[in-house]
Parts: sequence; C-alpha cells; structure tokens
Amino acid sequence: MTALTLSTAAAPGLRADAIVIGVAKGAQGPVVAPGAEAVDKAYDGKLAGVLETLGASGAEGELTKLPAPAGFKAPLVVAVGLGAQPDDKNAEDGYDAEVLRKAAGVAARALAGSKKAAFALPVDGPGAIGAIGEGVLLGAYSFDVYKGGAQDAKNAKNAKAKNGKAPLGEAALLGGKPRDAAHKGALARATAVSEELNRARDLINMPPNDLTPAIFAGLAQTAAKEHGIKVQVLDDKALTKGGYGGILGVGGGSAATPRLVKLSYTHPKADKHLAFVGKGITYDSGGISLKPAGHNETMKCDMSGAAAVFAAVVSAARLGLEVNVTGWLALAENMPSGSAVRPGDVLRMYSGKTVEVLNTDAEGRLVLADALWAASQENPDAIVDVATLTGAMMLALGSRTFGVMANDDAFRSAVHEAAEEVGEPAWPMPLPEHLRKGMESPVADIANMGERWGGGLVAGLFLREFVGEGITWAHLDIAGPAFNESGPFGYTPKGGTGSAVRTLVRLAELTAEGDLG
Repeated sequence: MTALTLSTAAAPGLRADAIVIGVAKGAQGPVVAPGAEAVDKAYDGKLAGVLETLGASGAEGELTKLPAPAGFKAPLVVAVGLGAQPDDKNAEDGYDAEVLRKAAGVAARALAGSKKAAFALPVDGPGAIGAIGEGVLLGAYSFDVYKGGAQDAKNAKNAKAKNGKAPLGEAALLGGKPRDAAHKGALARATAVSEELNRARDLINMPPNDLTPAIFAGLAQTAAKEHGIKVQVLDDKALTKGGYGGILGVGGGSAATPRLVKLSYTHPKADKHLAFVGKGITYDSGGISLKPAGHNETMKCDMSGAAAVFAAVVSAARLGLEVNVTGWLALAENMPSGSAVRPGDVLRMYSGKTVEVLNTDAEGRLVLADALWAASQENPDAIVDVATLTGAMMLALGSRTFGVMANDDAFRSAVHEAAEEVGEPAWPMPLPEHLRKGMESPVADIANMGERWGGGLVAGLFLREFVGEGITWAHLDIAGPAFNESGPFGYTPKGGTGSAVRTLVRLAELTAEGDLG
C-alpha cells in the first residue's frame, strides 16, 4: 500500500514527483485553497488565473495538471477540485472531511506510477489529516493479483509493473505535524481502517473459484492470529450437529461446503459488546431459482457483508478500541445441483423456527437468520448485520446509498448518523408491520418471500424474526454500493468498494466512547 508520512516541509524544496493542491469553486472563478500558499506565491499569486485558463473551475473531483514553477524540486502540480468554498456553504470549520477524502482519492488515483507525491490540501486539524490519509490510501487502491503473470498477492506489485502503473508509492501530507500526538493518531487510524477496508475490497474482487467458504474461513483464521482475535470455525459437520438449517440449506447444492466463522475481539476494560453479522455468499447463482444471464456475472460480490464485518473486527483490534466486538461470517456458495434446496422445501433454522423456501435466490436472509440467532445467544448490547440482500433496495436508493432498518428508531438514527459522518451515504428505511402478513406460510412458521413491492423491507422484517428478544438490532442492505460496476470516482474504485466497513468501525468507536446508547 501507499506509505503515508506527515511533513512540515515547504512545498518548493520537497523532492517528489508532484505537489497536490486544492482549488475551490468561488463566486468569480476558481480559488486556490489553503495549504497551497507557497505554490501560489511561486506563480506570483496568479495560480487561480492560470488554472482558469486551463479550464479549471474548482468543481468537486475536477483534476488539472500543470508544470511546477521554477525553483520547485517537484516537476508537476496537480490541482484537484474541492467544490464550493466553505464560506459559500455557510461552513465555519473549513472543508468537510468527505470533500478532502474525495479530493485526495482523485489525486492518488491520477498519480499511479509515481513514487512520491506531496499533498498540500487544506489542513485545519487532525480530522483533516485523517480524511486526506484515508482518501489517499483508498484512492490509490488497485487489485492486480491476476494481472501480468502474478502467481499470488506477493508478486502482484511486480506483475503490475510489467502490465501497467503501480499505485502511488508514498504520500507526504504537508501541514501535518510529525510530533503532534493527535496528528499521528489520526494518521494511524486512517492507515489501519483503510488497510482493512482494502483487504475487504480484495476479498470482494477475488474470483469465486479462489474464494470458497473454506478459503475465506482460512483467511479469517490467519488474520485473527495476527491481531490477537479469537476465532471459531464451524464446518459442515459442526453446522449439521448444531442444527444450522439455514446455512446448510443454502450451501447444500455446492461441492464447496459452508462455514460459520466467529471472530471475537475483546478488551479487558470493555463493558459493552457489539455483534456484527455478515452475509457471505461467496458465489450466488440463485440456486434452483437460477439467475438469468446478465444477472450473475458479478455475484462474487455477494459476500461483501461478511468482508465488511471481517474488516471491521480486525480494525477494532488494530485500534485497540475499548469495546468487545464479535463478528459472525455466514459463508456459503449458492449453487444448483441434485442436493440443492428446492422451492417448496422447509428448513428448520438454528432458532428452531421453520422456513418455507419459495425462492432459492432469497438465500442471504437464510444464512443471516442462523447467524443472527447465534449472535443473539450472547446477548450483546446491539447487533448490526450487513448484507448485499435485495435488488429492491437498489431500485429504491440507487447504486451509492445503503438502506438502514432497525427494531429501534433511536438506534436506526444513530447508525445513519455514523454512516454519514464517515462519508458512507445511507438512508433510514421503515419496517412496515403490514408487510409481515405476506410471509405467512401454510406449512411453516414463515416463508422466505413476501410481497413483491417493498422487497427490501420484507427482507428486513424476515431478519427481525431471528433477533433475540430485547436485543437492539439494525440491518444494513448494501446491495447498491457494495460493488461499483461503473468507472471509479472520488476514492471509490471500480469493483469491490468495502461499503459499510467505516460505518461499523465508527459504531464501535462510539460505543467505546460511551456515545452510542
């Protein structure tokens, strides 16, 4: 990954391949943002005019390259748009963290192939340092394991050098204070969370033939050992003995047998316990209810929820958060075969409830149901599940926003606010009681399908049935933002995005700080 450093050096004398500055959209044209004063001075205070001549307006995400002025050791200036000036938005605290995060991401991606760049973006405190650091690390991300003849992840860097441009090597954040504890802490947090988020992206981008439930479980065991996390893996035999009918039913059609992975991070001073539950369908063909052509090519991403939970638990451990966090990864491959669950079958779940399967492509809720009930047995203070669950949520909220449902309005609001705080677009959604009736079954306690309209809400109501009584719970349907099929934007790459990782980490931080219920 790109190395991050804090620097108090002046831009003109810094040896680098490029100097990154911010340019805002002012009322009369582009305006050079704070942090770039030395660069502007070298252009005799006319940098804004030069940028305008080159077509720059300061619009968010816009990128303009120009030769560095005489006397600079870096040959290139990269101006990235920040959008409207804070004054134009009635802001009092400088540029919004998400604006800085996106700008840094755009620049880092544009500087692929460079060894070092200096980021002279606006810095008004540790929050800005953290945002810029995250933007750089997330924006510089690339997935190259299968390119240029690489045999494994260790050789991906060399393969990329043969096949294209390697990610930006180093980013020096100007305005950062190397000896300031708050600045160092912000950079350390950005590094830990971004590295784990990028680990989640790697998992999501892996082809399903190389990421079966067993392989995913093995990777989780390796990471757990490295970071002092307890891990328990239930294989198909243990799942059968335990009565996990949902996970076994979904995974029964595949030669790659299912797993339930429990990751436990504990802190000796913690008095709160969060449980995160992730849907981990390593490939979703739809099962007997087979998906049509055009709908299954990206279904390797159906384990994005489990990847997010995995990354969040490891992040909590790396940050040493004073809260106990348990992650449950419900891993299975949904395939059609003679042993696959059929429409009309009835599954007896881990909770003891029976479910009539009307559509085998509504499989995520079945594996989550078992994992939710398992998590409930430990009586945590709250449970949050994350899943690429329904196409209906994409129809409702589009491809960049995830839905938040909960059995407690205050908790739903808290989760929504945490997501928005870290720059993950989310929207609170209801759980209308009248939709529950559509899941009534003549042969079982509940069916896995209900009314067609409001399908994302129906799925949330189904999951609620498997949360222990009195336990606060929220459900994040990340079907839209989990996998980006269009071009990259901001710090978001094409492919796996790592959606919800930062929201979960923030929830853990808030709980550790005593600010979440």
